[in-house]
Amino acid sequence: MTVIRQQDLVETIAGALQYISYYHPQDYIVNLAKAYEKEESPAAKDAMAQILINSRMCAEGHRPICQDTGVVNVFLKVGMEVRFAEPDGASPSLSLQEMVDEGVRKAYLDPDNPLRASMLADPAGARKNTRDNTPSVVTVELVPGGEVEITVAAKGGGSEAKSKFAMLNPSDSIVEWVLKTVPTMGAGWCPPGMLGIGIGGTAEKAMLMAKQSLMDPIDIQDLIARGPKTTAEKFRVEIYDKVNNLGIGAQGLGGLTTVLDVKVLDAPCHAANLPIAMIPNCAATRHAHLVLDGSGPAYLDPPSLEVWPKLSYNPVGARRVNLDTVTRAEAATWKPGEVLLLNGKLLTGRDAAHKRITEMLNRGEKLPVDFRDRFIYYVGPVDPVRDEVIGPAGPTTSTRMDKFTRQMLAETGLLGMVGKAERGPAAIEAIREFGAVYLMAVGGAAYLVSKAIKGSRRLAFDDLGMEGIYEFEVKDMPVTVAVDAKGTSVHQTGPAEWQQRIAGVPILQ
Repeated sequence: MTVIRQQDLVETIAGALQYISYYHPQDYIVNLAKAYEKEESPAAKDAMAQILINSRMCAEGHRPICQDTGVVNVFLKVGMEVRFAEPDGASPSLSLQEMVDEGVRKAYLDPDNPLRASMLADPAGARKNTRDNTPSVVTVELVPGGEVEITVAAKGGGSEAKSKFAMLNPSDSIVEWVLKTVPTMGAGWCPPGMLGIGIGGTAEKAMLMAKQSLMDPIDIQDLIARGPKTTAEKFRVEIYDKVNNLGIGAQGLGGLTTVLDVKVLDAPCHAANLPIAMIPNCAATRHAHLVLDGSGPAYLDPPSLEVWPKLSYNPVGARRVNLDTVTRAEAATWKPGEVLLLNGKLLTGRDAAHKRITEMLNRGEKLPVDFRDRFIYYVGPVDPVRDEVIGPAGPTTSTRMDKFTRQMLAETGLLGMVGKAERGPAAIEAIREFGAVYLMAVGGAAYLVSKAIKGSRRLAFDDLGMEGIYEFEVKDMPVTVAVDAKGTSVHQTGPAEWQQRIAGVPILQ
């Protein structure tokens, strides 16, 4: 019988979460660097460069890769010869869920590297932040042996929001469903990443397999080299090639690489059913694998920084914009896909702030902030540490703000918005009608973006925490014109162009 102290599990979980907050898996960096070298789309290559530079900065500075430090998913394979105990050998005072949550709490409240708390209680009601990112999602499997195998992951909300499930007919094509579904996911999942696919089982089993498959290392090039042998492997190669041929590209800007790998797990299912689940993993891929054997907590060794390519970010020909003096006439000259460097004062606000603003407008109340001819950045930053102005502050998915866009533009005089990924048809039409613009920052470059923020102060809605309204003073903050004042969207024109360019061309082989 192996005795594992409950505190060893707590410490292991806490250490793993801190580790994955600032270290990408090395296989992701190696494969993204290869994709970067092969990329021919300037916009996509620029986005990949930002992600790679951000990743190295985080590895060096021990700060989060992404401001969305994720929902904690923990997969435990508990050996049936294991007994958990207190230090004195007594029965544990905490359940497995409580042990894991204690580790999450310890990691997310670490004063040296605080992680953003994103978990909300009462999800259909008050949606109050739990303040420590608990509870986690724990999956337990009892297996033979005297060890506990642990997989810890932090899954961002943007990629999780794009999860898909269908109950296909047995005669339906899985590949066709994937190719029809991936374009509907937009770019809010921050490609290039991975697709996890679960086939068979039941509805909940398929979803679980899709999530678990994302915990495996990237090895698609090895699979292509040796050739697929199983049905699941054949699906991996076919879907990998055909999804990349869609031309969606990094951040949805159009390009050669949309996915770095496709993972497939399958299980037997009922004769009348064909369950299929698909869950993407974003550019902030974060997972770790450890084993407890009774000898104490398990920790991971730091990777060598030699794994990361040495890149510097210097967008040639980028236009500098003064946010404090910019006019609608000037903004109307910006072209889709053009890189801008923002300088001056930038307002922030995301879901909860937008909801409160619209409620105040509907009641005829005076807003606490003047938005006229200003830009708003959709962001929920990490708290600062030491001499930081703000913690990692990358963009959140802009489509969630689409429902508020027309009213914001019509009633506040807002000139522009900065966020992540594409805008929907209604928002694009409102942007065109009011002569506004939408700019895109790179998802997965949160620490890099934060270094462009030279000042920060809270203006309104303190009770909303990271969702309240700040005013940032930015210097050379990189963005791309995603929707111009005429309503042209680079997320439509870019993928269409690159799908045509690369049709039938093998990707990254």
